[in-house]
Amino acid sequence: MERKVDRLVELVRSGSPMRIAMRRLLADRLALISLLFIAVMALVTLLGYLITPDSTPYANNQHLQLATLRPGTRVKLLLIPKQHEVKLRNPIGRMLFGQESRYSEVPIDSIYFVGAKVYAVEYNPIPEAKPIVSEHNLNDLLFPASLGVKFNLANDTLVSHLSNGDIQRVSLKDARERILKSNVVSRLFVLGTDRFGRDMLSRLIIGGRISLAVGFVAVGIALIIGIVLGSIAGFARGIADEVIMWLVNVVWSVPTLLMVIALTMVIGKGFWQIFVAVGLTMWVDMARVVRGQVLSVREKEFVDAARVLGLGRARIIFRHILPNVLPPVIIVAASNFSTAILLEAGLSFLGIGVQPPAPSWGTMIRDHYGYIIMDKAYLALIPGFAMMLLVLAFNLLGNSLRDALDPKE
Repeated sequence: MERKVDRLVELVRSGSPMRIAMRRLLADRLALISLLFIAVMALVTLLGYLITPDSTPYANNQHLQLATLRPGTRVKLLLIPKQHEVKLRNPIGRMLFGQESRYSEVPIDSIYFVGAKVYAVEYNPIPEAKPIVSEHNLNDLLFPASLGVKFNLANDTLVSHLSNGDIQRVSLKDARERILKSNVVSRLFVLGTDRFGRDMLSRLIIGGRISLAVGFVAVGIALIIGIVLGSIAGFARGIADEVIMWLVNVVWSVPTLLMVIALTMVIGKGFWQIFVAVGLTMWVDMARVVRGQVLSVREKEFVDAARVLGLGRARIIFRHILPNVLPPVIIVAASNFSTAILLEAGLSFLGIGVQPPAPSWGTMIRDHYGYIIMDKAYLALIPGFAMMLLVLAFNLLGNSLRDALDPKE
């Protein structure tokens, strides 16, 4: 038994430091669960509009009649072809930017036919209210109005004159069956709808894309600025170190939220502006960590050997010093992900982050926090719970990375 234990210890300790760290990380169940959750979230948000029930840009298809529906509600919709031509995007374009629907959707309770007319009893959340009935032509439901189709009714047959000169004849029975089959659909709102009647699941997925994108872009900006300034300060010392550390202390003394608000006021409000603003406020942590590590590594023998060989400062820093200070940088970067997500959500909650109609978890909470004291608190709790899980996953991953990359273990 002791031999087996010794063998296992030897296997764990064998190999390069990176391989040892990977084995330690993969042996941590919390780290694996966190990685799996982050990977699933990244995949779902990357596919975005390809898998959302509402694939319109920003998942902004509104039905005021369907406002604040409970999760799991199923509603019938009457699809009416739009009067203008809808430009179709390729799969990549649909995945990134969504696709305008070719139909206008009317929530209904039922429909009935009278001759060439279709009467839709529109959905009404108040059962005792007087029903609203809308009238439509059969031909308008079969063909987009942009085609310039004219029709007439003869002997229970719908005669359509297409703009290209063709004539199409469809019996009333077949036309009605086609409408019931193709133009009346049933849609399930898995997480219900928000106060504007928009699908909550779709907006949650697209909002998660924004949160993850803020994390990646902001941390990327912080890494670039922090590594460059921190390595210069730690390696060059002297005046360069004093100037950089003075700048770090000045930025550090300003509250992060206040700094982000000031930057958004300067560079504007919007999707990319918030990424830059968050990134420009997070580099100070990275710079301090990198400077401290470089100060320690620069005194090592291999750095002295590189100087003796006549290598330039840039090569010594980026080829010999930085690879040896990556572990703490990776740990700080993982923790900065959660900070960036919370910052973006906080700014969106205040109304100076990502602007409507773009969905954001912070915006979704702001729009529905008043429902917390009502019987529909889930409207604010769902995005809040999603944010909590994502931030928790990054924090747990950061803790596991710290333990795995600790050379003393």
